[in-house]
Amino acid sequence: MPVEVLIVTGMSGAGRVTVMKALEDLGWEVVDNLPMSLLTAMLDGERREGGGRRPIALGLGAQTRDFDPETAIAAIDALRADPAFEIGVLFLDCATHELERRYDETRRRHPLAADRPARDGIVGERALLSPLRGWANRLIDTSTLSAHDLAARIRRDFARDGLGGTTLSVQSFGFARGVPTEADLVFDMRFLRNPHWDEALRPLTGRDPAVAAYVAADPAYEEAVGRIEELLLLLLPRYRAEGKAYVTIAIGCTGGKHRSVHVAERIAKRLRDAGFSPTIAHRDLAAAPQDALEGRPRR
Repeated sequence: MPVEVLIVTGMSGAGRVTVMKALEDLGWEVVDNLPMSLLTAMLDGERREGGGRRPIALGLGAQTRDFDPETAIAAIDALRADPAFEIGVLFLDCATHELERRYDETRRRHPLAADRPARDGIVGERALLSPLRGWANRLIDTSTLSAHDLAARIRRDFARDGLGGTTLSVQSFGFARGVPTEADLVFDMRFLRNPHWDEALRPLTGRDPAVAAYVAADPAYEEAVGRIEELLLLLLPRYRAEGKAYVTIAIGCTGGKHRSVHVAERIAKRLRDAGFSPTIAHRDLAAAPQDALEGRPRR
């Protein structure tokens, strides 16, 4: 049985320590800031011992001794070709302004900034890690996640499936607050009539039967959502066959409270009925309404 190895990397301040602690709590063997020169030696030891005991999480970053993204990519690519290992790479990203806020709040120096402003280090690190970010097979943007939220997500994603198979997530969101950066497939529900403009429905959410009925009564609803479901049932087995470790399906509307929530719930149910095990999250369900940005419909 191959040894599961997760490389955890990404922007300094994006939450790597939180991720490593969460994985350790799940029973993973955790090694952070392992020098690149020792990476292969450590995994060679695992190969000789046969592995199969606990999955391994290895933390790598710009502050790791002798770290170089291209060297890391080459080393990990070689390991992926080795049947003794099941390799995944998780990249933690975060918006520059949020990283600046975090460094300012904690009064810590950015590891690449020395005596310069934290922003200089952040910009330099983003350029340095760009090849690794594009090559990683999992991405989590922690810009809007607290440490608690990030730890909960790691427990959700890794406690059940580890690295084997495809971890499937369905997420609703509001376009007013931006498209989730980790989304693999994005579907826009703004073509459906908006319950926000019904005074009785405005305080409710897409989880409420009255809102669901209102959205489902749109003439375009059944055919459009049905076609999306059929497309997903076609694509997901192919993603799994190609070894894609993580697939996030993002369903959006203007505010992320009504249409996207209802459709996300419906799609998740359809996928479960088809034998998949998606998790579901509603990013903007509790946020202040933003639907006025869409404008009141003429019809």
